[in-house]
Amino acid sequence: MRRWRERARALGAANPLTVDIGIALLVQAAITMPFVVPRPPGLEPATWPAYGLMTLTVVPLVWRRRAPVAVLLAILATSALYRLALEGPGQPLPYAGLVIVYTVAALSPPWKRLATGVLLVVAVPVSVWLNTRSLRELTFSLFVFAAAYVFGRLTDARQRANRVEAEQAAARERARIAREMHDILSHAVSLMIVQAEAGPVAVRTAPERAEAAFDAISETGREAMAQLRRMLGVLREQDVPCDAPREPQPGLAALPDLLDRVRGGGLDVVYGTEGAVRGLPDAVGATAFRIVQEALTNTVKHASARTAHVRLAHGGGALDIRVTDDGRGPRQAPGSGGHGLVGVRERAAAHGGTAVTGPGPDGRGFEVRVRIPVPSPPEVAR
Repeated sequence: MRRWRERARALGAANPLTVDIGIALLVQAAITMPFVVPRPPGLEPATWPAYGLMTLTVVPLVWRRRAPVAVLLAILATSALYRLALEGPGQPLPYAGLVIVYTVAALSPPWKRLATGVLLVVAVPVSVWLNTRSLRELTFSLFVFAAAYVFGRLTDARQRANRVEAEQAAARERARIAREMHDILSHAVSLMIVQAEAGPVAVRTAPERAEAAFDAISETGREAMAQLRRMLGVLREQDVPCDAPREPQPGLAALPDLLDRVRGGGLDVVYGTEGAVRGLPDAVGATAFRIVQEALTNTVKHASARTAHVRLAHGGGALDIRVTDDGRGPRQAPGSGGHGLVGVRERAAAHGGTAVTGPGPDGRGFEVRVRIPVPSPPEVAR
């Protein structure tokens, strides 16, 4: 049912005129009932002129979104003409009036809503006086019009909340894409720069190393392009042909390949795990991969380190990630950093985790420590 409602809402947003025509037809069907059911003797006859004039109160609903106040005035005018000029069947509810009051409340600015309220305060008692002069009818009419107005304001509030939520979701998605692109490009370009700088020296001293460096550059570039196509492929329009792969983002299973590429750039990477390795949600695995990737990228770019240690600890309902190096350590205050370290903290926070960056053990080198809560195996299975 929810899927059908969302689909109907999407179709209505894409074809508002069709929706308005459908509403007008429904109202027309409702006002037709008193003209087709048998009527007791002594009541007003159901004549074709009366039916035609009553139909004129419905036709303006087709333009209710474009000019709601003008449609309201047209409905009031035709309803008054019907009551004063003809003696036709009455209606149990002012259907067209209720629809347009709801529309004004949902779509119009405050001054138009205020003018509509003043107009109804005058028009409803006049209509009751021309009809039955009954206090009961007056109370009922004021109630149903007030309810239509309240429902319109609630619809407007819900639509505003949905727009705000959609804008926030879009902002979060833009931030996520920016982090992904930063991590992919920063990692690939950093390794390619290191290999390219080492290439000319290797050509003169060790040609076989130069060949390996150029192979590493091309492999790193191809891997970065593949990840970018995988990430950006889902942003394409569905009706546009797209050959981009739709595989999930890399997770912990892709860590060995990542570490091999980093080792190819000349950094010795020592990798180890603690605890019983268990299945992780795809989102947690992708986050862990990106955090390790960003930490090693910073090491390659800034640390001038020879060795880096990557250690993952499983257990205690969390995944602990620790990346340390023996480089020159932080050049800024502990806990600060560029966009990369900010992205590490944001990724950890997105899963309810924490990230700490700063000097390594005994004040040497640099260290990134991240703790991400991991759900239990039954929750992962769900």
